[in-house]
Amino acid sequence: MNLSFSMESGKLTRRELLQRLSALAGGLILTGPISGCEGFWQREPAIPVDSWHKGVCRFCGTGCGIMIGVRDGKVVDVKGDEYAHNRGRICIKGILNREILYVRDRALYPMIRRNGRLERASWDEAMSLVAERFREAIDRYGPDSVAFYGSGQLFTEESYTANKLFKAGIGTNNVDGNPRLCMASAAAGYISVFGKDEPMGCYEDIDHATCFFITGSNTADCHPIVWERIMDRKRSRPETVIIVVDPRRTRTARHADYHLAIRPGTDVALYNAMIYEFIRNGFIDQDMVENYLTFREGDAERTFEDLKRHVAQYTPERVAPVCGVDARQIEEVAYLFAASEATMSIWTMGLNQQAQGTAANRLINAMHLLTGHIGRPGATPFSLTGQPNAGGGVRDTGALAHALPNGRVVTNPQHRAEMEDLWGVPRGRISPKPGYHAVAMFEAMARGDLKCVLIMGTNPAQSLPHAERYREAMQRTFLVVADAIYPTETAQFADVFLPSAMWVEKGGVFSQSERRYHLVPKLVDPPGEARSDLEILVELADRLGYGDLIKARTPEEVWDEWRQISAHSPYNFAGITYERLKKERGILWPAPTEDHPGTCRRYVPGEDPMAKGTGRFDFYGRPDGRAVVYLEHQQPSSDPRSDEYPLTLVTGRVYEHWHTLTITGKLEELEDITTDFLVVHPRDAHRYGIRDGEPVLVESRRGRAVLKARVSTDITPGIVFAPFHSPEALVNRVVNNTVDPISKEPAFKESAVRIRPASSAA
Repeated sequence: MNLSFSMESGKLTRRELLQRLSALAGGLILTGPISGCEGFWQREPAIPVDSWHKGVCRFCGTGCGIMIGVRDGKVVDVKGDEYAHNRGRICIKGILNREILYVRDRALYPMIRRNGRLERASWDEAMSLVAERFREAIDRYGPDSVAFYGSGQLFTEESYTANKLFKAGIGTNNVDGNPRLCMASAAAGYISVFGKDEPMGCYEDIDHATCFFITGSNTADCHPIVWERIMDRKRSRPETVIIVVDPRRTRTARHADYHLAIRPGTDVALYNAMIYEFIRNGFIDQDMVENYLTFREGDAERTFEDLKRHVAQYTPERVAPVCGVDARQIEEVAYLFAASEATMSIWTMGLNQQAQGTAANRLINAMHLLTGHIGRPGATPFSLTGQPNAGGGVRDTGALAHALPNGRVVTNPQHRAEMEDLWGVPRGRISPKPGYHAVAMFEAMARGDLKCVLIMGTNPAQSLPHAERYREAMQRTFLVVADAIYPTETAQFADVFLPSAMWVEKGGVFSQSERRYHLVPKLVDPPGEARSDLEILVELADRLGYGDLIKARTPEEVWDEWRQISAHSPYNFAGITYERLKKERGILWPAPTEDHPGTCRRYVPGEDPMAKGTGRFDFYGRPDGRAVVYLEHQQPSSDPRSDEYPLTLVTGRVYEHWHTLTITGKLEELEDITTDFLVVHPRDAHRYGIRDGEPVLVESRRGRAVLKARVSTDITPGIVFAPFHSPEALVNRVVNNTVDPISKEPAFKESAVRIRPASSAA
């Protein structure tokens, strides 16, 4: 069955897609109305099942609850859990959680590179070699010669164990991973403003919001079940306003009441203009300003009066030509944002993947704080995570180069001492020096400073910006890759490859965007000789001589250790036990006791158990209990357009596929869906001689890629768009590797390029 459908193509209707999918084995259909993606995917007729088990989807950060049907030791069916927050809905990727377990190219046995080729080996051979090379590097070059590169797709127990092994055992902070590429700016924004990471609201807020400010997120395609909940709200209350800020006319934008087709990288100017309008029209919450906020410009203390003078430079009339939007539009959306009963902002990588990603995140939070749209039903700034466990598994566990568990940082002596005591290692064991963040890690590999790197559950050879440079770096390093699929773009550079168990072939905890922890049970055995990533990490610890440190050996043992550590922090979820998770549809932290129901909205006394006092808020992440509003300046582009490179490339996802196609690209139902295209406005197509459907060469200061042109008015003139899924096209060869100076997240969304017919370059 050939599927040529893409959400962006407009060449195949969703009804036609359903007809094609229903003809495949398993009988996938969508029930409910077919407008956008209302309704939900399921199989019909149902496949006979011996037992049903509660779980959670392993794809995006929405964290949809699912029911998993097992028969004769195999997963045979998956359906949405009607009692979970997704209300029984799951997208096409969600229902294919069954199929991903049985795709071709599952990794079945360890391999070692011999004579330039990866050849089958035993686990003992592979792990002996890994331990030997890591120990040799540590002894000869020091702990900072090795590193761990992880993933938001690992279970929390796995990320926590890796973090503990490397930071408290080996003694290096070279622990980072792919969440740095997608969510670091959101984390930096929350920490800057509130003193602690993670959103303060929850999905329940969607049901109360009267204005949705969606910026840098194609929610309908990338978080479709969250989008369906937004549409539920719109259908039940039609006067609800949807505002979308995006340079593309996405499916999300098509449903918007207002669409601001902004120039990439100019968000700071737009949000400053909106704050100017809040002040000009008297929409400032004076109680918030006087009692709950402080003001800063960089590290310097400022006042609300300073903020007024600052944003006076960013009137809608001045900002309009910078952002490429109408001044009247800015005025109207600012009014609607502030005057709404309850405004909810939603964003993800479109906002985060900029050289000013942290600044943009700070300003989104500031808009809510200044107008009082915060800490009550429907009123909240809410970042969505791109990966299933980027929050709980990486951000909460501190599995990043600068971080320690529960919001601590390695540069703080008190934080290091706390974790050394909790981990039972001598004072001074944790290095005070931040490790290599994602891009810096691969730069260090290129220089030869990193001798050994363990990569788990991710595919950086495709996902990193300036990909060609970092592929070359991997060739210079002893590289250990653990993955459930072989081959991958990264595995081709591995010296040792280790087969990993996937999803319900192992047990553990996933989080999702609203701070909700879910348990995924082990239901079936992995194929061949595959092992869980936790088992791999425990064995590595033993072979390196750190077995006494890694005492927790099973997922539940690790979780119990981890939740008890959380009790010594404002992230307290000591009450979230495995027993509770087996019974409940996930629990939102903080939840300090086993009878605590979980916290929907943080920092609100009487609702958040960590918040003290009787006022409206206790922003307890800050010593003074006040949130910070930053004065931010719009900076020039990190990759400016020029006569040589006159266009701006932005990248993103399509509805049907997941990240680098490592999994969804193996699925019969999805593998033929096009991902190697470049969306070009007709005006630009005419100017550069580009024809619809023909190959087009995209070039930047870093590299080149060839994609198929898709000429469309859904993109703004001067901007082109490409998905980043295709390993063959590999658009990340072209992408900007400049990083935000605070979050260290790369600026994927602002790359200066030129285009021409590929035939002209032959």
